[in-house]
Amino acid sequence: MGFKVLYHLTTANLKGIADEAKWAEDMGYDGLCTEDAAHDPMMPLMLAASTTSRVTLETRVAIAFPRSPMVMAYAARDLQDFSGGRFRLGLGTQVKGHIQRRFSTEWTAPGPRMREYVQSLHAIWKAWQDGGRLEFHGEHYNFSLMTPFFSPGKSDQPPPPVFISAVNPYNCRVAGEVCDGIALHPLTTPKYLKEVINPSIADGAARAGRDPRSVNLSNSSFIVTGPNQKAIDA
Repeated sequence: MGFKVLYHLTTANLKGIADEAKWAEDMGYDGLCTEDAAHDPMMPLMLAASTTSRVTLETRVAIAFPRSPMVMAYAARDLQDFSGGRFRLGLGTQVKGHIQRRFSTEWTAPGPRMREYVQSLHAIWKAWQDGGRLEFHGEHYNFSLMTPFFSPGKSDQPPPPVFISAVNPYNCRVAGEVCDGIALHPLTTPKYLKEVINPSIADGAARAGRDPRSVNLSNSSFIVTGPNQKAIDA
């Protein structure tokens, strides 16, 4: 996939998102991304899609558990279709305090739950695309109802790639098993990447019979600038 550079959209200014996205594309950025903080991460990307034609559009990341996989599947499908196949769905688990106290959502084992979340997304998208029966049954999610009235039907775009944020070995294995990529923590060190993350991705990929090289890495890094090295070191 190569090295690509993303631009973080200023979601606090929704009225200016469309123009900002066009500017970023014209500047040569490869993709645009949003976060799930003070604003919904999806709406700005829909606005950005309306004024761009080349850049990828990525949630980095959308908090998964407060949103049913069905709700997420609809939103992701619409963004993928509207953007002409440029959407990338980045998902995160968040931590227990936020899930329970900010979102008033039940907290269960995040790693196994995220695995099922991604698997159920693909089951939903497949049912829409193939017109077959929706059947997904797990410990955390169960889906068995999808009539033609509620199905958007076939799409001329493939399902969006799914990335998850992951730090611990378990979630990195989940990424290797069922995801297209992993969003790294900004404080990830080269040592941790080499000794923990990459081996865990490879382990998960091996369990699923996948090539670990098919799991792309996305990272937000801290950049320090200054007029000289002394200023940077300070």
